[in-house]
Amino acid sequence: MNCAYLAFTAKGLALAQQLAQTCPGSVSRCGLGGVTLAGWTAQQFAAADALVFVGAAGIAVRAIAPHCQSKATDPAVVVLDECGRFAVPLLSGHLGGANDLACRLAAACGAVPVITTATDANGLFAVDEWAKKQNCAVWETPRIKFVSGALLAGKTVRYASPWAIAGTPPAGVAEAEEPSDADFALTMTPQGNALHLIPRIGVLGVGCKRGTTAAQLEAAFAAFCADTNLAPVGITAAASIDLKQNEPGLLEFCRSHGWQVSFYSAAQLRAVPGTFSASRFVQGVTGVDNVCERAAVLASGGTLLLPKYAHTGVTFAAAVRPFAPDWRWKTDEA
Repeated sequence: MNCAYLAFTAKGLALAQQLAQTCPGSVSRCGLGGVTLAGWTAQQFAAADALVFVGAAGIAVRAIAPHCQSKATDPAVVVLDECGRFAVPLLSGHLGGANDLACRLAAACGAVPVITTATDANGLFAVDEWAKKQNCAVWETPRIKFVSGALLAGKTVRYASPWAIAGTPPAGVAEAEEPSDADFALTMTPQGNALHLIPRIGVLGVGCKRGTTAAQLEAAFAAFCADTNLAPVGITAAASIDLKQNEPGLLEFCRSHGWQVSFYSAAQLRAVPGTFSASRFVQGVTGVDNVCERAAVLASGGTLLLPKYAHTGVTFAAAVRPFAPDWRWKTDEA
């Protein structure tokens, strides 16, 4: 986690420097070196994973208020008083990791972590925090409140997952008899009204004609996701044949999504075990009967999720890396 610390006094600065030894990050003092509260907050809210104010909570609240957008995207914000007595997460306690960070900072200086999120206060399962620990994105953040609200009301919430989840479900959580009955679900292809948690384990296999532009690939990818219900946030990498390694459009498309792209020779792709959609035309052009499916499986080291999809001269397939979710997600449960 990339932290940014802001202190307001010499005493607060000394504490911030101490804390940065445990949770590394930049350390600044308001009023020194041209650092202003508004300027520092705007810059770090956009760049840092976590903002740590060492000073009054009211100052922090006023500073971050203009920048708060969504629990899905806002960074963690934690406040410590300059005496190091209390560590208070103010923003993004679960998805942003502010609760965990407050506990780590508190342990580093002997402070009391002041955790105010309702599920934590009541000792209940926090679905968004669990999702983060499983490397999952929350697809519909407004639906978090329905799962948490049911638990707080003493109800049992149901889950669905195509992957086996190690350990014992926490109190108030049970497996749904049918996926359609689930209150939350692990899936790469969300459908229905459940809260969907998307594992970030997907690899996109790509085949395209020479000269295909990034815009054409983007349009084809949007169609692929719409027609298959694939959540694009689950894709973290791409793969293709080495004949495409200098295609500007493909490289720009992957770069715009932040995906590392791997390229393989025809011989490497032919050696991938499994049954794939075969094309004589592709075989004649590339030396292998299928590019997108084989490349996705090879790069993922896992299994094919979505078979070849063709759209305006582009082919896509999606594979998933091995994934092992675990209910034992807190350090004291491991």
